Amino acid sequence: MELTVVDAFTDKPYAGNPAAVALVDGFPPDDRMQDIAREMNLSETAFVVERSVSPHDLRWFTPATEVGLCGHATLAAAHVLGGRCEFQTRSGVLTSESIDGWIYLDFPAWRPIETALPEVPAALGTYVWAGIAGDDWIVELPFAQDVFDFVADQTAIARLGRRGLIITARAPDDAGYDVVSRVFGPNVGITEDPVTGSAHCALAPYWATRLERDVLTGFQASRRGGIVRMRLKGERVELGGQAVTVSRVNLIA
Repeated sequence: MELTVVDAFTDKPYAGNPAAVALVDGFPPDDRMQDIAREMNLSETAFVVERSVSPHDLRWFTPATEVGLCGHATLAAAHVLGGRCEFQTRSGVLTSESIDGWIYLDFPAWRPIETALPEVPAALGTYVWAGIAGDDWIVELPFAQDVFDFVADQTAIARLGRRGLIITARAPDDAGYDVVSRVFGPNVGITEDPVTGSAHCALAPYWATRLERDVLTGFQASRRGGIVRMRLKGERVELGGQAVTVSRVNLIA
């Protein structure tokens, strides 16, 4: 099996979020796919059954488990397949198109619902808002610098009991982007995700309401960092990103 490693949501190598993409004739057994994802040790490995007539079948695995939706690995898969694609997934049919060097994904919108945190990790300090969106907690912090400075307590985040924690804040007016975020997923084997497309399925409707704009740009402030364009379209979100192929891996066992 050959896997292509793609850095997603970036226009340069060794930034954004790397994902491995395997094009296969049929899905291997689940435990085999999980073993491969653990061996690759990236936040996601995507397996694509490529078909002559769309949609292709697509599944995503972290090093620890299969997940129901992944943005950056879908972007990586679309990049490998040429940009314009249709995928059948656990989250329904997802489509992509390529325009001027950017790939745009059509994803479901996850509208956050305000919910009290079961416990407040000490590192969060005073926060503005907390709720649940899809499988994740989302917490707004007062300032963008709070997001940059946040030191994650993985045990405390895991105790919140969902897939992960999204922290976010409005960006400064001169930042060149509208919102900033970081994402942590210890319960699915990801301490900090470099750039998380699915998190922006929640960030788009959340910030569209607060900023009164449906078109937004997000910066995920991990060490690698990445830019995600967002357009809220009713109950769907258009996510835009760039991608770069960085390596190919041949499995011999």
